[in-house]
Parts: sequence; structure tokens; C-alpha cells
Amino acid sequence: MRKKIFLLICIMCTLGHSIAAQTEKNSKPEFLTKAFVHPGMAQSKQDLDYMREMVVKGIQPWKTAFENLKKNASLDFIPKPFAEISVGPYGANSIGGREFSESAEAAYNHALMWYITQDKAYARKAIEILNAWSYVLRGFDANNAKLNVGLFGYYYLNAAEILKHTDSGWASKDLQQFTQMVLTVLYPTIKDFFTEANGNWDASMISTIMCIGVFTDNHEIFNRAVERFYRGEGNSGITRYLYPGGQCQETTRDWGHVQLGIGEFAKAAQTADTQGLDFYSVADDRLAQGFEYTARFMLGEHIDLFGVFTDRDNDKFRDIYESIYQHYKNTKGLLLPYTEKAIKQHTRPKSSVGFLTTAKAPLPNAPAKTSLYTGFDKFLKPTVIGALKGKSKKLPANSIFVKPGESIQEAIDSNQKSGKWIILEAGVHTLKAPLKIYSGTLLAGQGRETIIFPAPQTETAIINGEDILSDVTIRDLLIEGATKVIENADPNHDRRSRSYMNSPSREGVIFKSKEKDGIQNITFENITIQNFTKNGVAIVGGKNIRINQCDFSDNGASVVPGAGFHHNLHLSYITNCDIISSRFDTSPYGNGINATFCQNVKVINSEMARNGLSGIRCAESSQITINNSLAEGNNEHGIFIEKQMNPCKDITIHQNTVQNNRYCGIDAQTAIQLNAKDNRSPHNGKE
Repeated sequence: MRKKIFLLICIMCTLGHSIAAQTEKNSKPEFLTKAFVHPGMAQSKQDLDYMREMVVKGIQPWKTAFENLKKNASLDFIPKPFAEISVGPYGANSIGGREFSESAEAAYNHALMWYITQDKAYARKAIEILNAWSYVLRGFDANNAKLNVGLFGYYYLNAAEILKHTDSGWASKDLQQFTQMVLTVLYPTIKDFFTEANGNWDASMISTIMCIGVFTDNHEIFNRAVERFYRGEGNSGITRYLYPGGQCQETTRDWGHVQLGIGEFAKAAQTADTQGLDFYSVADDRLAQGFEYTARFMLGEHIDLFGVFTDRDNDKFRDIYESIYQHYKNTKGLLLPYTEKAIKQHTRPKSSVGFLTTAKAPLPNAPAKTSLYTGFDKFLKPTVIGALKGKSKKLPANSIFVKPGESIQEAIDSNQKSGKWIILEAGVHTLKAPLKIYSGTLLAGQGRETIIFPAPQTETAIINGEDILSDVTIRDLLIEGATKVIENADPNHDRRSRSYMNSPSREGVIFKSKEKDGIQNITFENITIQNFTKNGVAIVGGKNIRINQCDFSDNGASVVPGAGFHHNLHLSYITNCDIISSRFDTSPYGNGINATFCQNVKVINSEMARNGLSGIRCAESSQITINNSLAEGNNEHGIFIEKQMNPCKDITIHQNTVQNNRYCGIDAQTAIQLNAKDNRSPHNGKE
């Protein structure tokens, strides 16, 4: 009897926990809770009717777009279904991939033609295509399995949504068969996304999963994609794929993939809009920032960015710009000038679906039109932090200049306490051993073109040459932690190569002292430290540290002893540290800033984003000030004030934006003397 009672209690506790978890899961304000709108993907019924009306009246540009659509909707099209589709990287060794994509676009084209013309021949052709695949397709395989479903499932589902909710003549048994394919073949292939890939993959899956949710009236499926949009992992999610100001995770790769990714996010935003959700304004209109940034560069204007420039595919405009342009013009009365220029000069004359399905029905009370959108770059701009291209500060004429290939160490050793600057000229300075820094060292480069590169067998770039170290300045240079200087065009590929347990153990600047306050008066200014598997910068036992306009990013990968040990910036036993206008982003398995046993640390106007743990974590510390900063897209908290043994005290957190983090925007529950006010904390996983 006691065993039965115990079992019943366990069941009740488990059930209670499940109900509580489900309630919490479904209570997030950004989730869809009301009944679905049908048709409800790219367009609502009102939008479809408006599209038809404009075409019938022969109004431009609907007239031309319809003529283009008609050319791509041949009633002679014959679907060629495969039982299993297998496609390798970049379409290699394709079995059924081309046929699957061609049928996807054909199905949607014919469904749109049916809605516009009311000619059932088009409905029958769209149904024929969907039925052909529904009764044959059983699965996907090889490298591009998820990408195939993500990119082309959207078109199948939009076509099916139109046919399902019109008098198309789609037989109920065939509709059921298509639904079975959606829920047993398409959805299982993409439901867990693919964080290992570049962000365009998950963007496409977010869009298609939302459509699956709409088509099957399944809120859980739909909101799974909503969650991913707001708080995705890896390169996934809006604040991980697009940085403040609009730079994309794939900007240094090529502009074809950039457009692919932001185009897929735009499709997701359009479906969300149809269902009454606003994806456009998330993260300070981040999606619009991405479109303007991309269009600006592709139109031949200058942009600044973190990383290396590429002009690959910058002359190939994808037909992706209409939906974002139409939304801001018609819903907010704002023009996106570069997006508008890209449309008028490059995409609209050849557009069909890209225009017809994105020009939504006008609002009853249309807003007044303003000239352009000015909400970009609210936080850090690429031009103001890190090692800047072609820029360094003016230095004394008696400075010591070191050319690439000459010994930096000899220059430092022979000029100790001379007060002279050691200037590293532009080029790659390879270190065969850690560079030892002594008190009074003044080390500068000539901007981003000056690269300090520890040779592959060298584990550390810079260390203190004496236990008591003081009055050191390092500025205007880049310290590269990857095992090669030339960055791969695909940054995600490089990051993966540094994220395994057998990756080489490498760390950036490590200043440690056994003495209390042994490291004193250290200044880092306009330096970039990136791609180290261990800490980018670690300072232990110090006083009066200043970090100004620096970029410490992509440090702290998963090497022995494991995740969470290494960060972009690690401070321990530090008194008086000012961190100003700096960037601590994309630590794969660490925090942006990790501060333990510190006192009087100020973080002002800085960015801590897309880190594997929290943006900034403080423990066992006091007098911590975090003001006017951005902490977004982190895998745990934006700002985390943690108690390990003793709580942190005297904590000031003012006027920060902490958004789209998987856990809390600010978790300071254990802090004593907490002064937190005027912080924006939208769209975090927990509040």
C-alpha cells in the first residue's frame, strides 16, 4: 500500500511539474496563443484578394509580376518524385534534389495562378504536384537533408495552404496524405534545427516549421520556431545571425549566402505578421538593419565590419527585398532607402512571387510616409572598436620600429624603462615563443594590418615577464589565435575547427601575479584579440586596468578541461577596472566577460553578445557597475550576478539593453545592495 501511495505521489509530482512546465512554456508573450488565421502563411485571405484585384485591374507592378509568374507556371510541368532525396554539400551528388526544388516552386506558382485566375487547370496542376510527392517521398539523407526541407518545404506548404482553403477540388484523402508527409517526413527532418551550420540553415527551418504549424493547426510546432527566432543557439536566431547595425554572421563569407539568410528570416517575419505577430521590430528592427546594410554594400557603397571584406557574389541580387520594404512603407510609413534602391534598380523588373506575395493588403489607416529609416546603429558601430583598418594614433618620433620578421622581444628587452614606444609595422609578426612584457612597455601597431601571430606550436601570445608588472600599454593591433593568419571565407568552418577537445591549446594575453595587485596600470586600447581556444585575455591579481575600444571575440572554445573554463575576458582578483566601448562576443563555450573576486569594475557602453554562457558573469565581487551596454543573444543570461559562496554586493545596473538571451536578461537575485533601473529586457527566455 505504501508503495502504491509513493508511486501515486511521484506521478502527481511529475504531472504537476509537466503541467507547470507546459504552462510556463506556452505563457511567453511572443508566442502565438490565439486561433490560426487561414490562409495564413505568406498571405492572408485579404492579402490574396488584394493581389488578385491589382492583377485583374492591370495595375503596375502587379501586372508585370503576374506576367512573369505566368511564364513560370506551365501546365505542361511534370513532377518527378523520389522516395528518398540525397544531396551533398553545395548540391553535390544530388539524387532527387533538383526535382524536389523544381516541384516546390512549380506547386506554389500554380497555386497562385489558380487564386488569381480562378482557372481550375492551375489548381489541378498544383494538386498533381503535391499528390505526386505525398504518395512517394519517404525521407531525406546526406549533408543537405535539413537545408532541402527548410528551403523548399515553405513553397509546398504555401501552395497547400491556398489549395486547402479554397474551392480547389483537392480530395480529402489526398489532403490527408500530404499532411502525413508533412508530419512524418518533412517535420522530423528539421524539427531539431542544425546549430552546427551557418545561420541561413536555421533561418529556412524557422520559416518552414512556422508554416507546418499553420497548416496543421499546431501551436506547439509553430511556437517551436518562434522560440528559435528569438533565442536560437549557435548561429541561429535573429540576434545571433544579425549583429547590431546589420552585419550578418555570413558577411565575410559571400553575399549570396547573406541574402539567402536574411531572405529566409524575412519569410518567417511575413508568416508571423499574417498570424498577428511582429518579428520585424525585434532587437531594434534588426532585420531591417540587415537588409539596409546588405543592400548598401551591394549597391557599391562603403560599409564597415568586423572581420575581412569579401565582394564574392556582390553583384547578384536575390529577389528578397520586397517584403521588408513593403512592411516598413505600409505599416510604419518608413522608407528603407538602400532596400528601395535595390528593388527599383535590380529585382522588381524580373520579380514574380517575390513581389506578388509580399505586397499585402493596405491598412485601413495607413501611416504618413517619412523619408527614411534612421533607427540603425544604436549601440556599437564597427568603425569605433578593435584594431581599425589603416588607423593608428600618432606616436613619438623617437619610437622603435619593428618590421615583420624582426624580433619584438629583442626590441622590448633592449628598451626596458626607456619610455620609448615599440611600434610594430604593418604585416604578420610571428611568435615562436610567448612575448614577455615588462614594466613600462609601450607596444603599438599600425592598426588592423599589424598582426601578432603565435606560431601553431606556440600556446600563448603574450605573458608578463615579471611577477610584478606595471605601466603597460598595448594598442592598435590584432592578435590572432587561429592556427593560420588568413581567415577562412566561412567563419563558421573556422570556429568548428577550434571547438573540439583535440584542438590546439592557445591563449591570448595572460597577465597573472602571485601578489595582490601585482599587475598594475595596464591599458588595452583599440586592439582585437580573436580565435583563441582558451582565454582571449586573462588578468589575475591586478589593479587599475583599462580596456578601451577593444574587440575580444571568438575566444574560449571547448578544449580540455571543457566548456566554461575560458572566456573572451577573464578577470580575477582585480581592483579598479574600466571597460569602455568594447566588444566581447561569440565565445563558443564561455562568457563574454567573466569576473570573480573583483572590486570596482565598470562596464560602460559595451557589447556582450552571442556567447556560449552569459554576456557578463560576476561572482564573489563588489562595486560592479554595468551601464549603457548591450547583452543579447547569449546562451544563458545577459547579465549574471552569481553567488558561489558569498553574494556580490553594491551592484549598479543602469540603462542597459538585455534581450533575446535564452535565460534571463538580468539574473541578480543573490546580489546585495542591487541598484537596477531603466534597463530594457525584451524577449528573454526567462524574466
